[in-house]
Amino acid sequence: MAALTLDERSARRPGLGAPAALGLMLASGFSGLGLQIVWTRQGALWLGHETAAVLAVVAAFFAGLALGASTLGAWLERSARPVRGYAFCEALIGSWSLVLAAFGARAGGWLAALAGPAPAPAWQWTVAFAATFVLLLPATAAMGATLPALQRALAGRPGASVAALYAANTAGAVLGVLLLAFWLLPSIGLVRSAAVCAALNLGCALLAPAVLGGPLAPAPRRDAAAAASLLPRLAATGLLGIGYEVIVVRVLGQVAEDTVYTFALLLAVYLVGSAAGAAWQARRPAASVDGLLRALAAACLAGGASLWFAPAIKAAVLAAGGASYGAALAAEAVLALAAFALPTLLMGALFARLAEQGVAAGLGLGRLLGLNTLGAAVAPLVFGVGLLPAAGAKVALAVVAAGYLALASAAALRSRATWAVGAAAGAMVIAAPALVFVDLPPGGRLLALHEGATATVSVVEDAGGSAWLKIDNRAPEGSSATRWADARQAWLPLLLHPDPRHALFLGLGTGITAASAAEDPRLTVDAVELLPEVAALSPRFTAGFATGDRLRIVVADARRHVRASRERYDLVVADNVHPARSGSGNLLTAEHFAAVHERLAAGGLFCQWLPLHQMDLESLRSVVRAFREVWPDAVAVLATNSLDTPVLGLIGRAGGTRLSPEALHQRLRSAPQASRWGFDDEFALLGSVIAGPRALARLSADAAVNSDDRPFVAYRAPRLSYAPDSRPRDRLLALLAALDVAADELPADPGALAPRLAAYRQARDRFLAAGREVVPSADVRRMLAQVQAPLLDALRLSPDFRPAYEPLVAMAVALAPQDPAAARDLLAELVRLQPAWPEARQMLDGPR
Repeated sequence: MAALTLDERSARRPGLGAPAALGLMLASGFSGLGLQIVWTRQGALWLGHETAAVLAVVAAFFAGLALGASTLGAWLERSARPVRGYAFCEALIGSWSLVLAAFGARAGGWLAALAGPAPAPAWQWTVAFAATFVLLLPATAAMGATLPALQRALAGRPGASVAALYAANTAGAVLGVLLLAFWLLPSIGLVRSAAVCAALNLGCALLAPAVLGGPLAPAPRRDAAAAASLLPRLAATGLLGIGYEVIVVRVLGQVAEDTVYTFALLLAVYLVGSAAGAAWQARRPAASVDGLLRALAAACLAGGASLWFAPAIKAAVLAAGGASYGAALAAEAVLALAAFALPTLLMGALFARLAEQGVAAGLGLGRLLGLNTLGAAVAPLVFGVGLLPAAGAKVALAVVAAGYLALASAAALRSRATWAVGAAAGAMVIAAPALVFVDLPPGGRLLALHEGATATVSVVEDAGGSAWLKIDNRAPEGSSATRWADARQAWLPLLLHPDPRHALFLGLGTGITAASAAEDPRLTVDAVELLPEVAALSPRFTAGFATGDRLRIVVADARRHVRASRERYDLVVADNVHPARSGSGNLLTAEHFAAVHERLAAGGLFCQWLPLHQMDLESLRSVVRAFREVWPDAVAVLATNSLDTPVLGLIGRAGGTRLSPEALHQRLRSAPQASRWGFDDEFALLGSVIAGPRALARLSADAAVNSDDRPFVAYRAPRLSYAPDSRPRDRLLALLAALDVAADELPADPGALAPRLAAYRQARDRFLAAGREVVPSADVRRMLAQVQAPLLDALRLSPDFRPAYEPLVAMAVALAPQDPAAARDLLAELVRLQPAWPEARQMLDGPR
């Protein structure tokens, strides 16, 4: 007797039935969306931009599904061996996902080189979409064929309808999204999470013969008339459904915290609604497709209308739950439910209804699924890259609603209910305000607003006349009021290089940091900025800087630019990005730091600024550990002595020796612009160093390395963002108490100034500790009562410590009209402590 094939053996066994088959779909759905989350994270590493990666992976994912469903899936539906085909597809998904996990980093290097350091927008998006599609195609095409193959193997069996299979697959996807985002990725990283998903696919391949055994039902005859109606509807509903998702995610990005958890929650709620709708259709089929289309158009308008109330909804949930991690996640979940619950329920029901009609008409689920996912694949391009930046979110929402109405039959289009929904869409376009949120300070006003493909950028002015830059309504990304602090972030590392000629700034923001550096006539500066809207608005903040033609702004992704460029720089300065924001953690990994090292010339310096007020100590320790993987001799510095917005810098040198005392003195004399930003002498420069290599080694000894595979910071940092810490000064002071630096660890040799420099650092720490409980007041007497004694003590400890001297002079001037004697006594004490500085003496000897 000849050996039986896998499908022939399966056909002779009854199989385990529909419930077990639904279990296969559950596991396959878990793996499919779990892998999409992994690939999105990997795509951000390959492409260098989180939003572009999300859009590219979503488009490539659906395009692969469409191709696989319409070709391989359609072939398996006609095959006498669908069980074998299903097992092959699951095995291919698992195997290819392991290949991507193993060789993803190398693929990322190829993509970065292909795109180039500063690609034109059209080329950037072409590479992002096309290259991602090719990389994912073997797995995504196989994914597209699994549902058609499974449906063919189970056709005609009770409980194994298309709607039931789709519901089970989507429910598994929900579990995959949530478990990966909240547990697997933070715990075991990208590669191991991909391996877990691959194991599920391989398990499905092995179990398929036992689960799917039984005879094949005869395929229904094809109904050509049904095809003419169903196929365009399936393609259009795929486009409109994902288009609606793109719109909502983009708008809520201005209200939610925009972390890795935000996207996971939004996607999970979207999938829950789709699964529930398909399950509803499996149990109680809807009355008519026309009714579903009309209801879906109205639901999208209602869900979209909730977006205008998103800030109030979030505030109400936070008020009820308090400023906690759980309450913040609950607020984002409520926002997602308000926008997605009803529309996605109807989307799931509509797809299941159309798919079942198509299968009954003999059209083949593979073809039906292929057209639906093809529409979904082009949605990120049509809506995310095209319609949203061109027309805005409210117009895009109206297009979605109108699109669903247009798919109804001619009779339905003539009904009053359809016209009512269409009128509501038109009224929204005409009367509703734009779906753009910009929080204004009291007495403030909006100066500029630019909506782009990936972000909305605004400039607002406060009551005092200071301009502030906002990206997606986030806390200000810099302002004219922080000009002094921002410029110091350029000049502090700049002065530690003996003769810098070419500098790279990663992140532009207001442009103040890069522009202040470009005032050095010997220096050329390249500043890389991801968002063209930010680059367009930066001149509002940099007017007055004499940069000449020495500042070149490059609109590109910083991570990709570093990897693709072949330039060598004497200095690289990385902006202090918020570590919790999506994609920011990729700029704080050991792999990125190693890539920066490759861009440095011999003796070059790299400075990574970190916003300590937006980071908990565990996230900081992880970044320090990653930095020390590349620069074991790194030191830490403070940009300013701010207690509420402390910014810490990590500085590493690519070979070379530290500056001699003479070279350091000459460097300060050769840069007269430095005194404008408070770097008057060696004390102001070297006194900013708070930790040497040995202290940083102790700080990060047992910390997790923030890496591409284990993105510790991306998953840890949002906890502080969701539950803000109002006392960053406590975190700074605790850090200072744990750190120290020896004279031989400084980036420049202080020589004979070493004892005075040690006293300067002690005065700095005492100065900061004294400010811990200070309550700002416009009353100079109240301020002096709080700070006069500790500031004078700091000056007695180190007469070189100007940060204590200058505010006392200013307060003496303010006090003079009220209490001339007290003001003179204060000025006299300042002259006694520091006779070399002229400000107090000039005030003391001035006209009486």
